Amino acid sequence: MLIKQKKTTTIRDKIKLTLIIYSLSSGGAERVISILANYWAEKGWKITLLTLVSNQDIPFYKLDSRINQVALGIAKESPNKIFGLWNNLNSIRILRSAINQSQPDVVISFMDTVNVLTLLATKGLNIPVLISERNNPIKSCTEGIWTKLRKWTYPSADAIIVQTQRIQNYFQLQLQKRILIIPNPVVLPSIARGKNLQTTCEKADKLLIAMGRLEEQKGFDLLLQAFAKLEDKYPQWKLVILGEGSLRPQLELLREQLELTERIDLPGRVKNPHEYLQRADLFVMSSRFEGFPNALCEAMACGLAVISFDCPTGPREIISHGRDGILVPNEDLPALTVAMENLMSDEKERQRLASNAPKIVQRFNLESVAQKWEELIDKLAYSKVL
Repeated sequence: MLIKQKKTTTIRDKIKLTLIIYSLSSGGAERVISILANYWAEKGWKITLLTLVSNQDIPFYKLDSRINQVALGIAKESPNKIFGLWNNLNSIRILRSAINQSQPDVVISFMDTVNVLTLLATKGLNIPVLISERNNPIKSCTEGIWTKLRKWTYPSADAIIVQTQRIQNYFQLQLQKRILIIPNPVVLPSIARGKNLQTTCEKADKLLIAMGRLEEQKGFDLLLQAFAKLEDKYPQWKLVILGEGSLRPQLELLREQLELTERIDLPGRVKNPHEYLQRADLFVMSSRFEGFPNALCEAMACGLAVISFDCPTGPREIISHGRDGILVPNEDLPALTVAMENLMSDEKERQRLASNAPKIVQRFNLESVAQKWEELIDKLAYSKVL
C-alpha cells in the first residue's frame, strides 16, 4: 500500500493532461474546462488544450500562459451539427495525431459529441480517456445518430463524469460503475458591489438579471412574458439578459411586441458578468433544461436572491428551496410570475435569501471539486503505469 501511494504521488507531480473541447467560446462547459486547466497549470501540471474549431480559437475566458492551446481546424459548424466529420477520416486522424503528440497520461474530453469523437480517435492508443457530460443528455445531443454513437462509444471510456445523480441515472446500467458525480466549481473575482454598468438599464432602481445563451434551452421567451405581466405594477424594475445566440432576433421581436424595449436590455456576451450580478437585485433562471448551471451558482455566490425553474437537472441540486432560493415547477409561466412578484415586492425576503446564497461557495469550492477530479486522474494514470 505504501509503495502504491509513493507511485501515485510521483505521477501527480509529473501529470500530463490533454483536454479536448469543441471551442473556447463563452459557455458553461468552456468556463469549467478553463478553470480546471488554469488550476492544474498553476500546480505545475503539463496541460494541452485541444479545440476542434476551424479558425484560431481565441479563448473567451483567460487561460494560463503555460497551457498549450491548439486549434485543430477539423470542425466548421456548431458542435451538434458536425456529423460531416464522420465522413472525413482525416479529421479523426488529425485529432488522434494531436493526442499522440501531446503524450498525455490521461485524456479528458468535454461535451457529448466531442466525447464520441475523442473515444474514436483514441481507440488502440492505450491512453486512459475520461469523458464528461456537461448538459442534460436526455435533452441535448438530440440528433438520432449522435445518440446511437454515444451508446456505442461510451462503454469504451475509462470513466465518465456527470454533475448530478439524475444525469447518472440516464445511462445504461453497465455504465453506472464508471460514472462519478462531480459538480462544477464556483470561482468568483473580487468585485465591489454596486459598480456602475454601461447598459440601457443602468439607471434602474431595481435590476432583475438573467444569463445564458439565447437559445430555446434557456427559456428567455418565458422570462420576457413573465416580466411583461409585472411591468405595470413594478415600473422601477428593469431586466437585463446577458448572452448571445441564434434566438436574438426572435427575443428582440418579442420584446418589441410586449412594448418593453426600454425595460429589457440584451447587451450580448460580456467579459464581466460578475459586475452585473453584483449590481443586480434578483436573478432568474428560466431554463427548460440544464446540466449543472454555472450562472445560477455564480449568482448565488454574488449574494443574490434567485428564482429558478426546477428543470432537469441542476437547480434542485443547487438551491435549497425557501432557504437560499426559490424553485418553481418547470416551464410553469404563472408560477414563475408569482415567484417573481413575491420577491420583487418584498425586499426583506430577497435579503433573507441572499444572505444564505453565498454559502454555495463552500459547497462547490474549486479546491474540493478539483480534488475529486485529481483522485480519478491519479487512479487512471496509475493504471496506465501498471
